[in-house]
Amino acid sequence: MQSQGKIVVASQHYPPDPSTTAAIMAEIACRIAGDHEVVVLSGSPGALPASQTGPGKPRVVALKNRIAGKTALVRRGASELLFAARIFFALIRELRRGDVVLTVTAPFMLPYAVVAAARLKGARSALIMHDLFPDVLVMAGLLKPGAIVTRLMRAANSLMFRTLNAVITIGRDAERPLLSYSGMTPNKIRFIPNWATLTPAPRPITSDNPFRKAISARFIVGLSGNLGFTHDPEIMFEAARLLRGEPDIHFLLSGWGIGFERLKQLQAEARLANVSFVARVEDAELEAFLASANLWIIPYRKDVAGVSVPSRFYNLLAVGRPVVLVSEPEAEAALTVVENELGWVVPPGSVERLAEAIRAASRADNGDMAARAVKAAARFDRTNAMNDYAALIEELLRNPDLSEQR
Repeated sequence: MQSQGKIVVASQHYPPDPSTTAAIMAEIACRIAGDHEVVVLSGSPGALPASQTGPGKPRVVALKNRIAGKTALVRRGASELLFAARIFFALIRELRRGDVVLTVTAPFMLPYAVVAAARLKGARSALIMHDLFPDVLVMAGLLKPGAIVTRLMRAANSLMFRTLNAVITIGRDAERPLLSYSGMTPNKIRFIPNWATLTPAPRPITSDNPFRKAISARFIVGLSGNLGFTHDPEIMFEAARLLRGEPDIHFLLSGWGIGFERLKQLQAEARLANVSFVARVEDAELEAFLASANLWIIPYRKDVAGVSVPSRFYNLLAVGRPVVLVSEPEAEAALTVVENELGWVVPPGSVERLAEAIRAASRADNGDMAARAVKAAARFDRTNAMNDYAALIEELLRNPDLSEQR
């Protein structure tokens, strides 16, 4: 029997969108729909997969939405502002007192619209903190720390965090920057990490892997997924340049985003023989692609701690591969790497240290590290995460003020 109170999920990205955020939000919405009425306000039009439809599934309302390219910053900002406005008015129509609305941090105006609508309608609100704005924009060099826009966004955040009933972090490192806002209290914060979408199990390196066939090198270093403003593509490319005289090491790159466009530009100029690109890998081929490399790199810019967590990290562990993470040691993924001895953590901007880590990995027997990676991935379990989300929703339905609990 379903409890009273409806759950509304507001997300620009939702199936049929193929992004990681879309998959995460669909998993959460479908899990909660087993216990409550769930309505999804989506910015991704199109036919839903069969697994997302039918009895016991969320009711999905696709709102009109146009997403500009990430390099078209003005058009993108305008389209995201318009989408946030559409979400606001849709929530005003949909929400009732006592309902719970769940949203994410991208686009950055979305949480403000959600919190405002929830406050007006007497509903409870929860935010999944994938990226912390304006910190992400400052980190990427798009805003200065003391700029008027930065100060205005921080002031708006203080009001938002004061009004929010719960904030879900996917990294332990997010708590410190969150608590720097006057409106945030520790009792509102719930740590629910993301999970591996691939089944954790050792995948051996095989010569018949379709992504290895054209590469003669013994040791392949992989880079995969979206490279946005928080990533540093150039450190990876410069490491490849330093290692170009070592024929046993080859770099295999596949992904999208502004960082990959930069990588392609650099390769067009340098034409390094030890670097190869493959087209964006679809989900059906993801396991084979991740299993093709001996080592994976996740390259972040400076000051990533508390700002962003790489969701791809868990799938790299699931296939049993060590990683080299370019980030501060206090970042969530770096903590996991060090605590479980899963690879190497390299300071941002240290090209020579990155090249040294890759060289060390290529000469080591990484069998024990691979086994530890699979074991660690098993702890980041979808079922555990879904149960944690369901438990939080029940908390909010019973008592909107989490600060009175614990």
